[in-house]
Amino acid sequence: MKAAVFHEPGQKLVVESLPDPVPGENQIVLKVGRCGICGSDIHMTESHGVLTPGSVLGHEFAGEIIEVGKNITHLHTGDRVTALPLSACGHCASCKAGEFFWCKQSKFTGGGFAEYALADAASTLKLPDILSLEDGALVEPIAVALHAVRLVEKLDDANVLVVGAGPIGLAAAYWARRKGAAKVAVTAASRRRQALAEATGVEHFVVNNSDATQAITDLFGSLPDIVVECVGLPGTIERSIELVRPRGTVIVAGACVAPDRFTPLTALVKELRLLFSIMYTVDDFRTSIDALDSGALELRAMITRIVGMDEFVETFESLRGSNPHCKVMLSPWA
Repeated sequence: MKAAVFHEPGQKLVVESLPDPVPGENQIVLKVGRCGICGSDIHMTESHGVLTPGSVLGHEFAGEIIEVGKNITHLHTGDRVTALPLSACGHCASCKAGEFFWCKQSKFTGGGFAEYALADAASTLKLPDILSLEDGALVEPIAVALHAVRLVEKLDDANVLVVGAGPIGLAAAYWARRKGAAKVAVTAASRRRQALAEATGVEHFVVNNSDATQAITDLFGSLPDIVVECVGLPGTIERSIELVRPRGTVIVAGACVAPDRFTPLTALVKELRLLFSIMYTVDDFRTSIDALDSGALELRAMITRIVGMDEFVETFESLRGSNPHCKVMLSPWA
């Protein structure tokens, strides 16, 4: 099979021919139809010691099952599926709750930047007939945002501000609306993605500049009850603390890999709740699939480009800097 292979930081991925995967006892092999490029894919290729040379990235994938391992009865060849990119023991309390990330044997898997990929059967979910493979590849980032928003038990009548207009930010705004927030706004450093945000259902967009605090206060009538940080750069936690009301909640969903700092007293005097969100559960995936299946398909608008394997490496590299895209997907067979 063809696959985009990582060798070392500072070098481009290389499209190579690798052996087709063979399923283990509790695994399936799927023919990858679509795989989204995540910011974490790019970041992982930039740091030493994060990836093993020869790794194949890509964890936002969907496709068709072509081979099923032993003792698997709920999945069959021909099924169109997506999967959590996690393998786990399957027996512990975390696994039984569908929280594979917290299993002591949990491993992050990928392999979607290829023509075929392996997935654990327990992590694999069927797609309804109404959904496309593009929809299936969106399930993973949508589930990331859902897991973050679910940290607040009740959003009814809350004013919610999302910091960041990337895929996770737009998905967080989507879930806040669906869960009954009174008003939802997105703030970003520029208006570059405003039209895209509006296409996904965002009604209120604020540029995060020196005038943003007043603009946000004018919009909501006060500072928001909840701020969801979806940028993951140094300074965004502190900015989110500044933008939330006293006794409000800040949810950190952005994955910042650099050291960061904020002034605890600012959060202290506001008596804030500061929550951190990581990954997702099986139920987050199911709920995301169900939302799309119900016709809530606004987030399709975040897909700005689909490329074949011939264009993939250069496209991947182009996403390291400022670019016009939101969600780019690989179509390995194009």
